[in-house]
Amino acid sequence: MSFPFKTVAVIGKHKNPDIAVPLFHLGQYLKSRGVEVLLESLTAASISTKPHAVATLEEIGARADLAIVLGGDGTMLNIARKLAPFDVPLVGINQGRLGFLTDLSIDSMTEALGPMLDGGYVAERRMLLHVEVARNSVGIFDSLALNDVAVNRGVSGNMIELEVRIDGEYVYSLRADGLIVATPTGSTAYALSAGGPILHPGLDLVALVPVSPHTLSNRSIVVEPGAVVEILMHHTPVARVHADSHFHFDLQAHDKVMVRRSPYEATLLHAADHSYYRMLREKLGWSGLPRKPA
Repeated sequence: MSFPFKTVAVIGKHKNPDIAVPLFHLGQYLKSRGVEVLLESLTAASISTKPHAVATLEEIGARADLAIVLGGDGTMLNIARKLAPFDVPLVGINQGRLGFLTDLSIDSMTEALGPMLDGGYVAERRMLLHVEVARNSVGIFDSLALNDVAVNRGVSGNMIELEVRIDGEYVYSLRADGLIVATPTGSTAYALSAGGPILHPGLDLVALVPVSPHTLSNRSIVVEPGAVVEILMHHTPVARVHADSHFHFDLQAHDKVMVRRSPYEATLLHAADHSYYRMLREKLGWSGLPRKPA
């Protein structure tokens, strides 16, 4: 990781006109710090003025020492996947409520960024997953995921049936609405709503979380990061595999979904006083005591 940050990319939520003013202020602040600013090309297409050099994500990956993402957690997920192969660290600035990944406020972004540009930050390495779908032993789809890979039933309303193997060993058969394979980052997303465990981002582990299983004994399990998870599709009236809810692919019976750790990681930078547990308290409402019954 380069320090000090000499070239910084600025990336905003696409097709969002509300991002133009904060993008301008952020760019002016970075220039006042003597930083070369790159404006991501799709972000540039969404605003009328382009006061900085415009660059594609590939060019940002090759040139930038840091990327600052303005938007929400969904925007950060998308950018993290695309920049992970380039190992560019990321800072997330949220337009609305602070997110799990975008934890700086847009109202105080320059005050928070100043110390970080001076080296006062906490760096977190986050593992990614790689998913591949094989049909008749031929790979037909693949993607990266920072949060999770999920196999779900479609709009038909019928449960799907699948078989799970880990490192080639049969583990269980599942009849359910779906199965989530989540990283520690994704443990506070879809997997949490399905009753899965919260995994600290410093852990290298993978959680398998059934979604509304037909049999209550099908519980979440946590496996080591080098495990290869194979999901063999059996009864699939309508089923899809999703990567971070951004990319999806329609599945058929006998398809094999293989999920393993990606060789790439995402690096998230936080303010020096960042606390993961404080963030959990605030996002999940753990701060207050339960109310007494009336």
